[in-house]
Amino acid sequence: MNLKLTILYDNNPFKKKLQTDWGFASFIDTGKNKILFDTGDNGEILLSNMAKLGIDPKIIDTVFLSHFHHDHTGGLKEFLKINSNVNVYFPQSFPLELIKLIKESGANPITISDFTEILPDVFSSGEIKAAIPEQSLVIRRPNELIIITGCAHPGIVRIVQKIKDKFPDELIYIILGGFHLHKLNENEINDVIKKLYEMVISVAPTHCTGDAAREMFKNAFDTDYVETGVGKNFIIK
Repeated sequence: MNLKLTILYDNNPFKKKLQTDWGFASFIDTGKNKILFDTGDNGEILLSNMAKLGIDPKIIDTVFLSHFHHDHTGGLKEFLKINSNVNVYFPQSFPLELIKLIKESGANPITISDFTEILPDVFSSGEIKAAIPEQSLVIRRPNELIIITGCAHPGIVRIVQKIKDKFPDELIYIILGGFHLHKLNENEINDVIKKLYEMVISVAPTHCTGDAAREMFKNAFDTDYVETGVGKNFIIK
């Protein structure tokens, strides 16, 4: 079946009717499961954008939280008020107050430490250690991978390399999400682009990637660059 992915929450605009805000969240329909990847900063904005996009929060069965920052977990409480019948996957370094919130909502909290298949052909990279630990999501399709990152605090190249090591014979079709390059200089960004160009086919950077870096990715990847922002819908056949 086709994989469908929609950006629900982002600071970059794409569809005019949706509200932008600093943070990230996306909806993933694998055909077997409905996944909410991160929840943005504000629950009202998250739910409003979902409503405008025609996505019912109650159809979601899995919540995947990349890391503990508020712009990725701030909408969790409001979402769980509507749908707590979900498994919530989070890195082992998650703060106790967020774990308590998940438990008290009635949702099922699941701690992730190592590389794990959480659903059929859906994997967590495992918690990648850094000053801000983070997990990324990997979806395996026939002969190709899709990687989704929240902020890529451990380094986008490091994340992709770790996943590539797990699937040495698979092509990485696309990486999308926050690449956390907005504080890097031009030479540093060029170095990241050069390394990723050799590892992946296409890119869809957003959130904390930064405007300058996004433009540089666009120039480097050309037709393999995917413009994205809140409301962008991907259909991968």
